[in-house]
Amino acid sequence: MSADELQFLEVGKDKPRRIAYRHQPTPEGGKAGIIWLIGLKSDMLSTKATALSEWAPQNGYGLTRFDYSGHGESGGDYMQATVGDWLEETRTIFEEITEGPQIVIGSSTGGHLALLLLRQLMREAPDQAKRIKALVLIAPAWDLTEELIWKEMTPEMQAEVMEKGVTYRPSEYGDPLPITKVFIEEGKNHVFTSEMFDPERPIHILQGLQDVDVPPEHTRKMREVVKADWIDLHEVPDGDHRLSRDEDLELLFETIKKVG
Repeated sequence: MSADELQFLEVGKDKPRRIAYRHQPTPEGGKAGIIWLIGLKSDMLSTKATALSEWAPQNGYGLTRFDYSGHGESGGDYMQATVGDWLEETRTIFEEITEGPQIVIGSSTGGHLALLLLRQLMREAPDQAKRIKALVLIAPAWDLTEELIWKEMTPEMQAEVMEKGVTYRPSEYGDPLPITKVFIEEGKNHVFTSEMFDPERPIHILQGLQDVDVPPEHTRKMREVVKADWIDLHEVPDGDHRLSRDEDLELLFETIKKVG
């Protein structure tokens, strides 16, 4: 099987999902592997992920990328998906597909999952956690279900999701985004506001100051829930949420080089 060919992994016993992934091993004598965590309703063929797939092997890095259930080429029903499902998928891909030192890169929702992955591994599988050299987060949507979705809903939308099980949030990227009751309620199990988290390794953040989906103020507040000594925040004055322009990609590549 050739490098970067589409493959599938079965995840979950009680709620089985067929997860699509692509894996480029770290070249012999190379550096670290990279695991890419997508944003909400994105996929592993996005502009940033595709650019990484070309850049990584040329610069001595491996790359593993995948689609959460209900996204892209993976199975599963988005309307039944939860943060807990995506965390389970992320951990399974990390533990079963990647080897050796890894840099975890998370974009938007992927930033939240990168933090959750590290925290869970530090608590439950410290030997696996040691493989994570650093996190690189692009507009990290930490605590997204509570802080960026639920609290930003109008009272009418909150009532609709509780009574009907779903509401639809306008999106500038296409069709309205369905927000389900199960997604909101299960997301309460995966927050950082209850206690300070010490990641014990560097977290590099790239944040566009023109981002309306994950406002810069939200990213700055991460220092209140994640030990600030580890955080290196780089703000891009004219950057939007996606940070996928050529100059943004160069910034991402340079950041990866800094950490491994």
